[in-house]
Amino acid sequence: MPALHERLSPVLDEVVRRNPGELEFHQAVREVLESLGPVVAKHPRYADAEIIRRLCEPERQIIFRVPWVDDAGRVQLNRGFRVEFNSALGPYKGGLRLHPSVYLGIVKFLGFEQIFKNSLTGLPIGGGKGGSDFDPKGRSDAEIMRFCQSFMTELHRHIGEHTDVPAGDIGVGGREIGYLFGQYKRITNRWEAGVLTGKGVTWGGSLVRTEATGYGTVFFVDEILRSRGESLDGKRVVVSGSGNVAIYAVEKVHQLGGTVVAVSDSGGCVVDESGIDLDLLKQVKEVDRARLSAYATTRGVDYVTGGSIWDVRADIALPCATQNELDADGAAALIRGGVQVVAEGANMPTTPEAVRALTAAGVTFAPGKAVNAGGVATSALEMQQNASRDSWTFEHTEQRLAEIMRSIHDRCLETADEYGTPGDYVAGANIAGFTRVADAMLALGVI
Repeated sequence: MPALHERLSPVLDEVVRRNPGELEFHQAVREVLESLGPVVAKHPRYADAEIIRRLCEPERQIIFRVPWVDDAGRVQLNRGFRVEFNSALGPYKGGLRLHPSVYLGIVKFLGFEQIFKNSLTGLPIGGGKGGSDFDPKGRSDAEIMRFCQSFMTELHRHIGEHTDVPAGDIGVGGREIGYLFGQYKRITNRWEAGVLTGKGVTWGGSLVRTEATGYGTVFFVDEILRSRGESLDGKRVVVSGSGNVAIYAVEKVHQLGGTVVAVSDSGGCVVDESGIDLDLLKQVKEVDRARLSAYATTRGVDYVTGGSIWDVRADIALPCATQNELDADGAAALIRGGVQVVAEGANMPTTPEAVRALTAAGVTFAPGKAVNAGGVATSALEMQQNASRDSWTFEHTEQRLAEIMRSIHDRCLETADEYGTPGDYVAGANIAGFTRVADAMLALGVI
C-alpha cells in the first residue's frame, strides 16, 4: 500500500484503534488519506487544526432496536442505525440501506464517503447514512410497512429538514420511503416534505430522482470521454447489478449511443450480445421483482450462474451493485478484455488492489464519490423544490443533473492538475471534496 504522509499516518492508526473490526470504514478512510498528502504539505493549517482527525469521527452515531410483527404474528427484531457524520456544509444527507450485511462499519463507511460526495455537488448538504440489517426480500408489503413504521418511530427523533434528511439506498425505494414518511407525518403531525427525499412525484417527490444515480454515472463517463475527444457512441459496456442504479445506467448508455451487453445479480450474470432489452429488464426487476434469470428465460439468452460479469469483454465497465464487488481478479479480466474506463456507480465497489491494477494498466478509473453523486444531487434538488413549494419538469431537472455532473467532473480534473496528479480522478475527487468541507470546518471553529 502507498505510504501515508507523516501527519496522516497517526490519523489512520487512531481510526483503526477506535473502530475495531470495521474494515470497510478503515478502507474508505485510508483511500481518502492517501490522496491528502499534497494538501497537508501545501496547507498545513488543516492538520494543525486537526480537521482531518475530526472529519474521521462522526458527529453522532445512533443505534436502536427495531421490533416488528411478521404476518405469522411472530415478533421480529432488527437493529437500526443512523450515523450523522458531518454537518459543516448543511444538514446531514444520505440514504437508508436495508440489507442483512448492514452493521455499524458499513454505515460509517457510507457516511464518510457521503461527506465528500455531497461536498463535490457544490450544494449545501452535509454527510450521513443509515439503515438496518432487515432484509426486505421475500417480505410482504404489510411486513415491510410494519418494519418501516417501527424504524421511523425511533428515527423521527433525530431527523428534520434542517437537521438530517434521509433518502433511499439498497432495499429502500419509493414504497419504503412512503411508509417511512407516513409514519413521520403520523407521529409529528407535520407535512414536512423536506425531511425525506425519494418521495413519490405526486406527493412532494422530484422527477428524475429514480433515474438520477444511474443517469449521473453515465453523464460522468460521457464527460470523461468528451475530455479526450470521444463519445459513448459505439462503445461496448458492462453494468454490474440489476437494481435501480444499474437499470438507469443501462437506459442512459443506450440513449447516448453505447450498447450494454451484460448485467448481473447476486447469482450470476446475463450476457445479451444484441444489447440488454431495457423494457424487459424493467418488467422483471421493477414490476415482477424477480431474479435476473427470468430475464434470460424470456429473452432466450444464457444466465451464467456464478459467472463473473468482469469476464465479458467491454470498453467501459460500470460497477453498480455493492462494495468491493470488483476485485483484483476481476480487474485483470477487464484489462485482458481491453477496458478503457471503469467508473463506480456504486459506493466503493472496487477493492484497493483492483484500483491499483487498473491504474497501472492505464485504465481511466473514476471513484464513486464523484461518479455516483447524481443521486444525492437530485435529492438536494428535491429539497429545493420542497422548500419553494415548486415542481420542476423532467427535462429541467435532468438538465440540472447533467450540469452538476459536468461541474463535478471538471472540478476533479482541475484539482488533480493543481495538486500535481493530472488525470487522476481519485485524487481530484478526494481533494476537491475535502477542501470545501475543511474550509467550512475552519470557519465554524472547534465544534
